[in-house]
Amino acid sequence: MTNLDPRSLIAMAGFMAALMAVVLYFMRRYYPPSIQGIGYWTAAPLMWLVATVLFSGRGAFPDLLSLVAANTLLLLGTIAYYIGCRRFLGHGGGWRLWGGIAALSALLFTWLTYGHPNYPLRLGIFTVLMIGVYAANLRFLLRHGGKRFPVRLVEVVLVLHVAVLLVRLASTLVGKAGSDLMEPSLYQTLYVGAYVLTVLMLSIGAVLMATDRLTTELQHLATHDALTHTLNRRALLERFEDELARCARTGRGPAMMMLDLDHFKTVNDTQGHQHGDAVLVHFVQRTQAVLRRADRLGRYGGEEFMVLLPETSAQDAQAVAQRIHAAATSGHALDCQLSIGVTTWHGPGDTLDAMLARADKALYQAKAQGRNQTCAA
Repeated sequence: MTNLDPRSLIAMAGFMAALMAVVLYFMRRYYPPSIQGIGYWTAAPLMWLVATVLFSGRGAFPDLLSLVAANTLLLLGTIAYYIGCRRFLGHGGGWRLWGGIAALSALLFTWLTYGHPNYPLRLGIFTVLMIGVYAANLRFLLRHGGKRFPVRLVEVVLVLHVAVLLVRLASTLVGKAGSDLMEPSLYQTLYVGAYVLTVLMLSIGAVLMATDRLTTELQHLATHDALTHTLNRRALLERFEDELARCARTGRGPAMMMLDLDHFKTVNDTQGHQHGDAVLVHFVQRTQAVLRRADRLGRYGGEEFMVLLPETSAQDAQAVAQRIHAAATSGHALDCQLSIGVTTWHGPGDTLDAMLARADKALYQAKAQGRNQTCAA
């Protein structure tokens, strides 16, 4: 065991923590600020790194550093990782409770080092605290983390290390804790080795979660309008193509609506583009409120929008159009009037281009007849 004694494993953990801290630091610098929590994830391996340096300096550093400070930093790093998970998933809180626990534990570790030296008791208390932080993180991820692979990976790592810590706690209770962390025993080697793997896998899990979120955000940006957050033109037309392919099998086709806000250029010219943007956002919110879950609203260009209504007849599409007219003129300061062109699927020979041409023709007919109305083609 000379090559895998606890001191060597702790040094290995420090190296891994340093490497992952660098990776997470650059992710924090270059990833969009909408991805929160990376700063805490960066702080966690940094604290673990300092803790491993202090642990490895037993004999060269005073016990206040190599025992009390090292254990406290190890605990604080685990807490920082937990807080990072909370921030990543849009939740606040956590520091007041766990920061207070860490401060009290530092006082307790000091007493068990100087006032009443007791390695097994100190080890048992530290193990219970680590189990508590891991369990809190695991519970939070299970409730709020979803089912994506990076989160599941972190959950598995937490479960496995909690199991290791429970075994360690049990061995402490039956008098198998040993006399010192650096004792070259099989027990200590296994426990420290498990810690090394946990440091690495939790850091990898953080990297994967942040990268997965970045991928999701980029996919959203590629398919959604930046202002209104509706589907953009390309994504909406793809949805139409998919719906036409599906209805060719089922025989129940969609309806298409082209919507254009009346006199929108005048709004921009007289009240400014910011007010115009607010009108567009308000219109989208009001329109989505009257659509079904399966319906798709998208920005076709400028103040022109398109709605996909799966398996919808001409009569039902007209009813939806009337609901949109009512929603857009409810008395709000950002209300607007609009013209709507409606068309429905004409059978297996119908195409997206043909439907677009009919809906566009109906829209211009509505404008020619005085605007603020719906026409069908």
